[in-house]
Amino acid sequence: MKRITLAAGLFVLLVATAFAQSPSVSSLGVDGTEIVVGLADGRTLRSTDLVGAVLKVRFEGEPAEVRIAAVEADPDDTSKTVWLHTFEGRQADGSWANLCGPGPDGRRQGFPLQGPQGLEFTCSSGALGKCVRMGYRPWAVGPDGTSLAPLHAACLRMVRADYGGDGRAWTKDGMRIDIYDPQGIQTAEEDPVDRFEAGWSPEGAVCVRHVRVKENATLEELEATYPRLAGRTGAVCTEDFARANGAILFNRSKD
Repeated sequence: MKRITLAAGLFVLLVATAFAQSPSVSSLGVDGTEIVVGLADGRTLRSTDLVGAVLKVRFEGEPAEVRIAAVEADPDDTSKTVWLHTFEGRQADGSWANLCGPGPDGRRQGFPLQGPQGLEFTCSSGALGKCVRMGYRPWAVGPDGTSLAPLHAACLRMVRADYGGDGRAWTKDGMRIDIYDPQGIQTAEEDPVDRFEAGWSPEGAVCVRHVRVKENATLEELEATYPRLAGRTGAVCTEDFARANGAILFNRSKD
């Protein structure tokens, strides 16, 4: 997953054909998944106005230029608030190339999110982007009126199989998972080859029925690595048990 952090105050260079000269930027922010730029002349530009713009950012710790090559509404987003951006990076020969790898649907796009250190761009093929596109939009509220931020955080742990909540992923690319939650944002597909895997909170798994990738770890190894999971793996881990112990998100996977 590629992540591009845009710290507050970094200069935005507008090179879209609509501008004969680069206007002075007075503010830079994000609204959902839209970039919002305030100009000194009082105008406000949003993502669709910025196609062709080049952002001077830091990418993986190094200065970089990122061009917004295209912007479109996410066709799978029923809320109509997720916008998919095609981000391109300047190559050594001066050409531009897509910064994002393909996701499960083949799209090579991304969007900005407000992160703890500023505006952060993420590709939709990564866990952050996948969870937003699943409906767990951290800036929004769910059907029950509460913030979706905890569900988004739990989804990140689940997608990565971050059982211990320490950032370590116990999965591998291409694994199929069936995700569902009590609010009905995602519902179980009930594929007969899938079995209940785990219940999740923003801190990681609250219990684990079976591991997603057997060659990566055993239940015994998980308990030894994460003492808080002791006595919470195997047959004891049911959906009811997980829910009673704080799970807000559940998943099934092939056992």
